[in-house]
Amino acid sequence: MPHEEGPAPESWELLSTSGAELDRVEIVAIPSAFRPDRFLRMYRATRAVWREHIPRARYLSFAIGGLFGDWGAVGAIEAHAQNRSFAIWTDRVESQVVRRTARSNALLRRRIRDSLIWKPMELLERSMIRRADLGLFHGRETFDAYAPYCGGHSEVVHDIHISGADHIGTQHMSVKLRSIESDPLQIVYVGRADPMKGPQDWLTCLETLDRIGIDFQAVWLGEGSERKAMIRQVIKAGLSAKISLPGHVKDHEDILSSLRRSHVFLFCHKTPESPRNLIESLVSATPIVGYKSAYPADLISDHGGGVLTPRSDTSALADELAKLANNRVRLADLAHRARADGASFEDQRVFEHRSDVIKHYLS
Repeated sequence: MPHEEGPAPESWELLSTSGAELDRVEIVAIPSAFRPDRFLRMYRATRAVWREHIPRARYLSFAIGGLFGDWGAVGAIEAHAQNRSFAIWTDRVESQVVRRTARSNALLRRRIRDSLIWKPMELLERSMIRRADLGLFHGRETFDAYAPYCGGHSEVVHDIHISGADHIGTQHMSVKLRSIESDPLQIVYVGRADPMKGPQDWLTCLETLDRIGIDFQAVWLGEGSERKAMIRQVIKAGLSAKISLPGHVKDHEDILSSLRRSHVFLFCHKTPESPRNLIESLVSATPIVGYKSAYPADLISDHGGGVLTPRSDTSALADELAKLANNRVRLADLAHRARADGASFEDQRVFEHRSDVIKHYLS
């Protein structure tokens, strides 16, 4: 785990190392080194940490993502040097995220840096994945991008922290269906207000809905670099009574409650990733409505619990939202379908699956 100095972010909780659940876990802190000079200066010492710990492990799985400061990749390099089998885990196509968001960065220095490093990042990702005996790729989007380069077996996995108790129950479902019948269209998004999440497109869709006379209430839960600009845009558009941007919500139960109350989960993701918020929406019986890509299409492939439109086409997305607002029978049917698509997503089940895959392919 990379170690940072200073106070922890307000939303973080202290990890208790007492208790039976962690008595077999050793956490080894390694330096945070995302600057090239710091990374190069600490490379040899940190690789020596990997060199010491790798022989002690029966199974090896490295989370990669980045370039400078990507100690997971360094661990994979050392495992390969020791002729050990290992898995690579990743939850988004980091190099393409950097490539696509480089132009939107407000700082010229950051735009130049990102435009220079995304290709070396891609080469490092593919190099490590080619050496891996097992590729564990979170969601279909990440799987489709990386699986062709994997030297061993590739598997779609999910990284979620949703228990069976978090799935919407019968009582909440009945309340939701009654709301769908009579209330203004309830729209939600949960996640960082960052360019890769498409907040500008999200607001453009809502402005279109208002312009054509659709009654709605929308909320974006989450902090991020774009939140202040979003607030200014909402005020300028005169939509403060319809769009709420409360920022970070610490209590996960509050987030689930908001998802259960909502009629649709509106997303405008710009980059190849597999965000967990779509799964949380489905287990809350909230249809996902947003830009089409491999990940959301895979999530609703069994029951059709959502509506997907071409990426960056805000007009098409707003049109689909308007159709749902005007056809509550279809919207209620989508809620049932979303619940069915989310039924299999439980933390115990998905992590047991990953554990079984690791033991099978790395034994």
